[in-house]
Parts: sequence; structure tokens; C-alpha cells
Amino acid sequence: MRLGELIVGIGHAGDPWADVEITDLAYDSRRVRPGTLFFCVPGFRSDGHEFAAQAVKDGAVALIVERPLGLGVPEVVVPSVRAAMGPAAARFHGDPTSELRVVGVTGTNGKTTTAFLVRALLQAAGEQTGLLGTVKSIVGGEERPVQRTTPEAIDVQAGFRAMLDSGDRACAMEVSSHALALGRTGAVHFAAAIFTNLTQDHLDFHETMEDYYQAKRRLFVPDADADDATRPGVSVVNVGDPYGRRLAREVDEAVTFAVQDDADYSATDLRCDVGGCRFVLSTPVGRREVVLPLPGRFNVANALGALAAVHALGKDIDGLIVALETGALVRVPGRFEPVDEGQEFAVIVDYAHTPDSLENVLRAARDIAAGRVICVFGAGGDRDRGKRPLMGEIAGRLADVALVTSDNPRSEAPEEIVSEIVAGIAPGAGSSSSSAVHVEVDRRGAIERAIALAQEGDVVVIAGKGHEQGQELADGVRVAFDDVTVARDVIRARIGGRAAVGVRK
Repeated sequence: MRLGELIVGIGHAGDPWADVEITDLAYDSRRVRPGTLFFCVPGFRSDGHEFAAQAVKDGAVALIVERPLGLGVPEVVVPSVRAAMGPAAARFHGDPTSELRVVGVTGTNGKTTTAFLVRALLQAAGEQTGLLGTVKSIVGGEERPVQRTTPEAIDVQAGFRAMLDSGDRACAMEVSSHALALGRTGAVHFAAAIFTNLTQDHLDFHETMEDYYQAKRRLFVPDADADDATRPGVSVVNVGDPYGRRLAREVDEAVTFAVQDDADYSATDLRCDVGGCRFVLSTPVGRREVVLPLPGRFNVANALGALAAVHALGKDIDGLIVALETGALVRVPGRFEPVDEGQEFAVIVDYAHTPDSLENVLRAARDIAAGRVICVFGAGGDRDRGKRPLMGEIAGRLADVALVTSDNPRSEAPEEIVSEIVAGIAPGAGSSSSSAVHVEVDRRGAIERAIALAQEGDVVVIAGKGHEQGQELADGVRVAFDDVTVARDVIRARIGGRAAVGVRK
């Protein structure tokens, strides 16, 4: 494809660079090969302009830049390389989302589960569907690893092209606030978009909660200069969330959902236990009694959002309810995931790493506990510090025993992170004595202690890492660590079974 066909609206007819033939796109100089158009993306830690010379040496035939570099190949100067990358990638791959029905899911919590549910419902309705998410991606029915929630625009568009070529006709996609703020979803045509909620997180990246909200809002109300075709065909919004209520007022013809609140799709008479939740579902086409095989009020909200979006895309409501009830759904790794080795107490692993998600998980644990709730949790280093005491307060209030530990400390001292969490725990929290709050910086040690304390009917919640397979330490060091595997080993050792190494069910 010629460069002039990729970079539309920039330059003038007859520009010498317009006829340069492009055979590949890259934003990482290590992925450049002969015929590549290289995007010099300014980053947070490095600037792509600094790697342009190497890219040219390795075969880049043209550059997209924000300042002239004079490297002997055509250079197209644009106000924002990031903004140019999405539309160019879409054109290069034949605008795949003009054919692929993409359902985008954004929000602080619930993105992963909701995206899994959307895919499961579309599949059950006979539409082969791909997945782009935090835990994994699925293209043509085959799983692929992921590095971030929403990849860069070039990778996103290449993934969509691969889905279409593999027979997929739809895609469920998690959309992070970072991706929206950085233009990674530029030129994606969303058939539907779902807003789950907005609570404190990522304030190391977004300066304020208002900035965070405005980033999420871009999925539903693109910037004024955006192509109208990038506006979602259907906007599905959780009005059980304060920011969701605001968004619903700002979006034309929003489809709304909520648990125990008025909405187009609502759940009332909610009853949850360890096996799942029963509720009365109200929809624009009537009311149904539903049995959802996923525990927790938060999972009911996730199911409502997915159901509302897929129904709005034209699928039969009764068939979707059957799919919800009959096990067409697959448990999401690290999302309220049970670890069962036949012990007389429950162990749950969950990705909860924000104040709101930790509160939701602990409340769900309380619903299923015949005894105490024991919680192991921490907070990530080099991330939003303001949420640390908030998470401490929540764990101290809702857990009978709280064990504060390490969770991806990165460049920070784990002991300092733990002390900021503990500062939020009220004296005497968790029981009549402050002895119900423990500090164990070593995460394996904290899990061992929690399981040693557990008695019949208790629920042990191991929160923060979920599906993650490693601990992130200083200088980019990553050591293998899987909460599910560690918990399984410890349970087996306690009940006298054979310890497993690296086994995850």
C-alpha cells in the first residue's frame, strides 16, 4: 500500500513521499523490517524519535514524526504520532472493524468478566467471537498471550484482521482508560460499548478522577474532531454507579442496567450464595426469573451489562438467559476463582486491587461464609498511593482477619507500601481486638498464615493478583508467583495431601 493512501489528509497531492510503498507498520524499532513505515511515538520512558535512525538502518522506508529528523527517507510530520497511528493501521489492514462487530467494555472493575460474558453469549447465539482482554486473547478459537489490557493501535488492528481471516464475526474487547487517553482505539468502529463503573484507580496516570472519567467517556462520546463512524452503535451504561448515571445523561439513547435500581435491564429480589445468584430480571421485553451460576452482586452487574449489549445487538433474550443459566459461561481465571482441594473452608482468589473491587469481593465472601472472612491483600508499587489506606480501611471493616502483604512492589520498598495500607485500618478493626490485623510482607507466608488460621465454614480471600503469574520487583525483575498454585500447595500440605508444583486447575 502506498504511503499517501495510509496517511490521508496530511500533505498535498504530488508530495514525493506519497508513492512510497509500505509493506509493514511498526512503533517498536526491534520489529522493523524492509518496507516498514515506522511511527516515532513519544513515550513515558523513551522517545521513538531516538530510535528512528536504527529503524531506517533496519529497513524502514518512511517515518511518521512530530519533528524533522533528516534521516534520508520520507518523513511525514504530524501533530501527534499516536493520533496518526490508529487510522493508518486501520487502513493498512482494510478497516477490519467495519465488518467485525466489536463490543468494547470499559470501567474500573468488571471489564474482564463482562468481556468473557459478552463473548460467551455471542458464541451461544451462533456468532463466532474473538476476545481481546487482560487475561488472554482469543483469535479464531485459539488462545494467545497478552501483554497489556488494550494493545497499541497497530497491534489492535492487526488482531482484528486476524480475527476476520480466522472466521470470527465479532469481538469482545476490554478497553482501558490508558488506551482511550493514548488513542490506541482510534478508528475502531464499536458496535456496542459497555460502561461498568468508575472508582478510584490509576491516579498515578490520570491527575484527577475527572480526568479518569473523561478518558472513559471517550469510548462513548469521542472527541469533537473524531469520525462519527467511531461512535458506538449502542451505549450500555451501569446507572447503579454514580459516574454511570452521569454518563447516561451525556450519551444519546443510552441503554441502562443496574442491580436493585431502575434501569432498562435490572435485577431485583437478589439472593446470592456460594453456588451463584438468583434474581428477577426486568428487560424491555418482559421479566424473567434467572439463576446465575456466578456468586456475588458484582457478577450480577457484569451479567446485566453483557446481556443488555448482546440483546441490543439483536440476539434473542430467552436464548441468552438459557446461556447464562446452563453453563455456557466459563469461569474467568483469577476472578472469584475457588481453590478446592476438599478442605472444610473456602479459598477464593480474586484480582481485586482497587478499593471498590476489594469491597465487592469481601461482601460477596461474607454472603457465602458460615464462619469468618480472612483476607490476604496488598497494593502495587509505583501506582496510585491514595488507594492504599482506603483498601486498608475496607479490609479492616469487612474482614474478620486481615493479613497485609506484598503485591507487585516494583521499585518501592514493600514495607513502606504495607505501612501506608495499615495506616487506613481503624484500631480494633475486624474484631474486638486489633490482633485481627496482621502484617506479613512475604506473600507466600501471608497465604500460609491465612490458610493455617482457617476453620470450618471460613472463607479465605486472596486478593490483588488474580490471574497474574509473577511478582514485579525493582528494575523490571519479575519472579514467578501464582496465588492459585501457592494456595493449592498450602492447602494440600495442611490436609496431608501431595503438594503440587506448578499445577493449576
